[in-house]
Amino acid sequence: MKFPNLSQIGLEFRSGLIKHSPAILTGLGITGLITTTVLAVRATPKALILIKEKEDEKKVDELTVVETIKTTWLCYLPATISGIASIACILGAHSVHQRRNAALATAYSLSESALKTYQQKVIETIGEKKEKILVRDEIAKDEIKKNPVTNKEVIITGKGDTLCYDASSGRYFKSDIDKIRKVENMLNKELNTAMWISLNDYYYEIGLSPTDVGIELGWNAGGNLIEFDYSSQLAEDGTPCLVVSFRSGAAPRFDYRNLH
Repeated sequence: MKFPNLSQIGLEFRSGLIKHSPAILTGLGITGLITTTVLAVRATPKALILIKEKEDEKKVDELTVVETIKTTWLCYLPATISGIASIACILGAHSVHQRRNAALATAYSLSESALKTYQQKVIETIGEKKEKILVRDEIAKDEIKKNPVTNKEVIITGKGDTLCYDASSGRYFKSDIDKIRKVENMLNKELNTAMWISLNDYYYEIGLSPTDVGIELGWNAGGNLIEFDYSSQLAEDGTPCLVVSFRSGAAPRFDYRNLH
């Protein structure tokens, strides 16, 4: 019988703690706040007795604030320690979330920069026309092969009868290339006056419902214009399909609300 490697178990346990640390810290914080309340409630009767004894000793009707604190602080010490620890756990969870979001934004920017460099080099090497035919159209073809229309709902937007495929969300919908181009121009015009535009704003304009990631991605006034790539393909059932994707350098960004 082979026993598990203790060192490996320790590493996996440590990795699990780091991975789930925000959830663990938040849980500890909430539990700690509940415990703080319980400890404070339990300490109050004892504190009232001590106050009464001190008032009798000093022969006064009411202690001053300072005297009350001096008399009862030991009663509330466990609750105070619990409260401080709970707040520290919640702040710690928030700090971890902020660091991870910052790291994610940095990784996204680095990946986007590397992708732009690679795509530009491809265009310089084989030419823009060949790049569209040999690369972008093949990517569009692969997209609809991976997500066949026969397995998907086709959303009727009331904005056209052409079968379209939104590569960013993997949804099929009925629209019209001229209407989508009008949305593209309208959003770019709006960027001149608006601080930013979310991906969900684009979805709304073309008749699609918002998505969870749609509020996290978008464009801002200090960035590139919104530009779409269009590729005419055949869906699995033989229906002509317009694949709509974002052109290199014009894709929505993770940190679009940050104008600096």
